[in-house]
Amino acid sequence: MKALQYLNKYLFKYKYRLLIGLVMSICAKAFTLEVPRLIRKMVDIAENYHQGISTDLLLVKRELGFTLLLIIGAALVSGLFTFLMREMIIVTSRLIEFDLKNEIYTHYQRLSLNFYKKNRTGDLMNRISEDVSKVRMYFGPAIMYTMNTVVLFTVAMVKMYQIDVTLTHYTLLPLPVLSVSIYLLSRTINKRSSLVQQYLSRLTTNAQETFSGIRILKSYGVENKALGEFSKLVNTTREKNLHLFQAQALFFPLMILLIGISNTLVIYMGGLRYIEGTISLGVIAEFVMYVNMLTWPVAVVGWVTSTVQQAEASQQRINEFLNVVPEIENPLNQVSVLRGNIEFKKVSFTYDDTNITALKDISFSVKEGETLAILGNTGAGKSTIANLIARLYEVSAGTILMDQTDIKQVNLNDLRQQIGFVPQEAFLFSDTIRNNIRFGLVNANDKAVEQAAKEAYIHHNIIDFSHGYDTYVGERGVTLSGGQKQRLSIARAIIKDPHILIFDDCLSAVDTETEEIILKNLYNISRGKTTVIISHRVSSVKHADKILVLEKGRVIQEGTHEELLKTTGYYKALFEQQLLEKDL
Repeated sequence: MKALQYLNKYLFKYKYRLLIGLVMSICAKAFTLEVPRLIRKMVDIAENYHQGISTDLLLVKRELGFTLLLIIGAALVSGLFTFLMREMIIVTSRLIEFDLKNEIYTHYQRLSLNFYKKNRTGDLMNRISEDVSKVRMYFGPAIMYTMNTVVLFTVAMVKMYQIDVTLTHYTLLPLPVLSVSIYLLSRTINKRSSLVQQYLSRLTTNAQETFSGIRILKSYGVENKALGEFSKLVNTTREKNLHLFQAQALFFPLMILLIGISNTLVIYMGGLRYIEGTISLGVIAEFVMYVNMLTWPVAVVGWVTSTVQQAEASQQRINEFLNVVPEIENPLNQVSVLRGNIEFKKVSFTYDDTNITALKDISFSVKEGETLAILGNTGAGKSTIANLIARLYEVSAGTILMDQTDIKQVNLNDLRQQIGFVPQEAFLFSDTIRNNIRFGLVNANDKAVEQAAKEAYIHHNIIDFSHGYDTYVGERGVTLSGGQKQRLSIARAIIKDPHILIFDDCLSAVDTETEEIILKNLYNISRGKTTVIISHRVSSVKHADKILVLEKGRVIQEGTHEELLKTTGYYKALFEQQLLEKDL
């Protein structure tokens, strides 16, 4: 249970609820264990009357009736305390589940983009859902049944030893076999539980990727191939589950067999002692009641062990991610106010998942209020610069300065709050258009939302929708065109009114006429703001204060539009090519 030790902080947090649950459990079992004593009393009353020791039939009936009422009363009170115990322990398990899911989700958000490039979404989802559910069973039912078993065994053993030591020893005779069986089966269950959870993660990942790429699957007509792969994975997962259930299935028959042996021993040895006159018939009845009362707790030992082993396996998987140290940490708590001066000093960057060096010894600067444009072929390193400015990755070498301060010494939250970032791939949430724009500024009013949409040249499209700004865009904005998604992303950045604007090839899906309208609006909006525009089109960058041309991670040209046109090179050739395409 090494992995589960991580959760001891939650046991301490809710210790009072668990202690109250323990007290309720003791009270419930105390009344439950009164029933066998009362049963013995009833049997002894009947036996005494049968043997002629007691001759008053009316008195015997009254005693039997009164004892019966006591049994019913004890059962009712025991039921009440059992209810209160479940209220304490099961509710506590739900509270811990809530806390643990929040802890995992918070940690997920702190992890860098590198982590998400190395791990699949389906696996992340499975650990915060399926694995946490397994852990909750440890905190709830497992603890509750363990508590019940310990209390019942302790109290029952004391009572049984007080009545007859020899008969108690015969009752406990099968327990060593039980202990060894549990130990051996637990190890098997732990290994098989880990495999089951791994395959469940693969299954979730496969389903998530299939649903996300359903349009590609349908357009290529490979639904049967996807179904075949999914079926193969389902069958393997089923086999792993069956192996686990086969091990779990051994517990209950084994428990019932051992309890049956205990019952047989009690009746046989008790019968011999009754013939000898050592004990009464009521004592045998009481012992049989105790043995059968212990049947469920003993049987549930197997279930609890299985549950704990599954929780251990799941928590081990959860700990793998919780123990991942975020590559990018917030260096300080004090507020950082940025004006927008950005400087790269001999910056190099290599993606550790692919080992591709995207930037090599890059140096440039852009002053507050200026516009920097970046051009280059695919893979030249343009988007990497945008990601590094937002500190989504750490540089491999060199330094990035924000207002003459190392970016690593700037408050991370303030840095990102003061950047309006429109990524290359527009991402929209499965929500209304209004809320997708408002994502940039949560408390923005409807007027601000509409103004941002107008500036992004999307307002006229939105009002044509049947529900206007309250139209749901579907998962990842599936109901919108590529250009509409890009313009909504621009509106989201504009409404934030940040000090730094970054547009990463965000006009690639719009026509040139629409591009000119948006660029004109952006020119007015970006006054006084530091702006970085990444594009493949010269028309998008020609008004920039400074233009960088990248090739294979290096700066090959730098200057204004006019300066670069005077020099033979990539920029002039691209300008002439795109001018020719426009004329054609």
